[in-house]
Amino acid sequence: MTLSLSLSLVFLVLSNLWEFLFWPPFYPLLNCRYIITVGAVTALCAALIGGILPQPRILMAMARDGLLPSFFSDVNKRTHVPVKSTIVTGIFIATLAFFMDVSQLAGMVSVGTLLAFTTVAVSVLILRYVPPHEVPIPPSLPELIDSISLDFSNDSQEISRESTKDPFRRPLIQKEIAQDEQNEARRRKIAAWSIAIVCIGVIVLTSAASAEKLPSIPRLIFCGMGGIILLCGLIVLTCIDQDVARLSFGHTGGFICPFVPLVPVTCILVNTYLLINLGGGTWIRVSSWMAIGALVYIFYGRTHSLLLDGVYVPIDDGANETLYCSSSKESLHKA
Repeated sequence: MTLSLSLSLVFLVLSNLWEFLFWPPFYPLLNCRYIITVGAVTALCAALIGGILPQPRILMAMARDGLLPSFFSDVNKRTHVPVKSTIVTGIFIATLAFFMDVSQLAGMVSVGTLLAFTTVAVSVLILRYVPPHEVPIPPSLPELIDSISLDFSNDSQEISRESTKDPFRRPLIQKEIAQDEQNEARRRKIAAWSIAIVCIGVIVLTSAASAEKLPSIPRLIFCGMGGIILLCGLIVLTCIDQDVARLSFGHTGGFICPFVPLVPVTCILVNTYLLINLGGGTWIRVSSWMAIGALVYIFYGRTHSLLLDGVYVPIDDGANETLYCSSSKESLHKA
């Protein structure tokens, strides 16, 4: 709350600063524009460094998963840094900065950031309401596969043993299990359709709000339709229960997004509106870049992925915790 208030005050001061500086009594304060310029350049450099540093690590992680050549996964033994990925990333970024305009690069960076945030928000809704029943494990972890398979078989034997203790209750137990499975399947179906409806409503609402050339009456009609669709999906998601597996998906102790589904839906709405208003030229360049990435995946990553021969195991608390610990150990061993 304090940070938001501070940023609001800074933006308020900067937005009204120039109007006061051009009054005659404030002419001596015009030199403060150099201070603002230095601050802007410093912030820009910090943002660029923060955007450049993660990219070699992303390439390294993708190469370890088999989606890129192993060249990008090499880590220097002395510095423990992916030097090759860093060099390739630096050369590529310098080339783009030399041949492209700053506004074009800013648009592409904005699209990438907003798309990433939107994808995360949609993923939060999916993991809270319709998480997967199984997770893939690469064949490079045979001990993990054997451990989870043994746990699953032990659980199945225990359930079978409990059922044989009282044979008269077995039909009732099976009936209750079948009814619970039907209710869960119905809930997941409603949740999946509600998430899709929310996304459709967001697209309709933001597209209509951004269509300045559209006449006012049709524009208001489409905005109202999009808003109603969005609210209907949001209300349904608020009323239905979240999946119980959301508490055991991944490892325990991590950050949990609060106020679901309100926060993710708001994030999707704001990011989509900003994405639509970035302009056609930016989208053409980003689409070309995404097409190149799709070609790399089709012709290399799809056939070299570690999950090509992966084993899918059911999700439970033990399996998730074991999977996370084993994956962390494997990453540290490779590093």
